[in-house]
Formats: sequence, structure tokens, C-alpha cells
Amino acid sequence: MKPRHLPVPLALALLAGCATSPTGRSQLMMVSDGQMSQMGLAAFNDLRKQGKFVEVPRERAYATCVSNALIAVLPPPWNTQSWEVQIVGDDSANAFALPGGRIGVNRGMFKIATDQDQLAVVLGHELSHVVARHGAERVSDNYAAQAAVLAGSVYAGTRGTNAGYAAAALGLGAEVGILLPFSRIQESEADTLGQRYMAEAGFDPRAAPALWQKMAHQGGSKPPVFLSSHPSSAQREQRLAQQAQQLLPVYQQARAGGHAPNCRL
Repeated sequence: MKPRHLPVPLALALLAGCATSPTGRSQLMMVSDGQMSQMGLAAFNDLRKQGKFVEVPRERAYATCVSNALIAVLPPPWNTQSWEVQIVGDDSANAFALPGGRIGVNRGMFKIATDQDQLAVVLGHELSHVVARHGAERVSDNYAAQAAVLAGSVYAGTRGTNAGYAAAALGLGAEVGILLPFSRIQESEADTLGQRYMAEAGFDPRAAPALWQKMAHQGGSKPPVFLSSHPSSAQREQRLAQQAQQLLPVYQQARAGGHAPNCRL
């Protein structure tokens, strides 16, 4: 099969580049920051057109205050980027940050993250996904998984195996073996980075394990950790509690140096 006739996912896989995350982890990258920013802005604008954002000035000013304090300590170019914060009219506890400089906070999050430190845990985590380019990595992982399934299906067809059956089996293997494990790594990485950013911004890092414990009690039954896109709650809380102690000097130094946010709802 000539390169010019390769299906798009497989061709992209062959042209893939490598990157390094802020924690030093190798990443597969097939899309540019510019492309991801366009995707992020398009997704945010779609939410706006659908009327998902609500006019609640107090909540928006509060979330913007916490966001701005965190953005100020992000590495370039994110610390100089123009960011927009909107409140989503949804009672579930959730928030997101998108490439392109957009942040959304569900109204339900304020019932769980009850002070500025706890809200900084959530927003620091979400901003870390952007800084670490996790969105681009996920898109790239998807392309790579599609390429692997396609290549395996073609090979199985040449060996007399039903290609559709092989694709289904390989698809499940790709989901469990490639996509979800990377997602758990990304979540842990965002925890680590977000907790550091909040400490550098003058938010108490000890709020992180307490907040995630509250979040864990919000849902019903959880899938087994090996099939979950998030680390288990117990693992997460233990790790964050240990990191909080290590980050206390960073937090104290930030407060002494003038990073002392006073965001109130």
C-alpha cells in the first residue's frame, strides 16, 4: 500500500511527533496547539449558542477571581493568554478548561467547592489539562488507536479471520489497553500540576485531598479502577495529602510574596 493511499488515521500515525509533558512524560502528538485552540473555541461557542451559560454575576466574578490567580502562575504562553470564564446552568459538580482560553464552571460545583481553596483545586486541575496538552494527546491517542485497529483488521482479513469481528475485538483492546490508561495518567498528572499551581498562587494545597473526598461521595457505584478514566479515590486522596505537605513551603512563600487571593462568593 503506497503512503498516499493510506487511510487518514494510519497516515497521521506515521507522521506523528513526540512531545514532553510538564512532568517529563513522553507524549504522542499529531495535532497542533492552533488546531486544539480552534476546537476549544468552537466547543465553547456551541455551548453559548445552546444557551448553556447563565447570567449570575456573583458566581462568575468569584470563579474569575480564582481563575485569574491561577492563570498568573501558569507557564507561558498560558499566563499571558486572554481567558474567558462562564457559568454553566447545570446542578452537577463539574468544571472544564479548554484550549483557546475558555473556562466553564457548573453552578453545582459551588455546592461542593465551598471556598476559594477548594475551587482552586478544581480549576487548577482543569487548567493543568490545557497546559499539559492533554486534549491534543487524547486526540492523537485516538488516531493511533484507529490506526492500530485498521492495521489489525487488514491483517486479520488476509489470514481468513472475519475482519469485522477482529475490528471489534481490537477496538476493545485499544480502549482498555491504550486510551483509558493514558487517561488515568493524565488525570494524575493534572492533579500533581494543579496542586502545585494552586500553592504557587497562594491557595492552600491541603484543600485538594478534602475536595476530592467530597467529590468521591457524590456519585453512586464506581467502575473498577482498571476500567476507570480516573485514579481510585483512595489512591488520589493519599497522594494529594502527601504532596500537600511537600507544597506547604511553596504556599507559605507565595503568601509572603504577595500571592494572597481573597476571592469570595
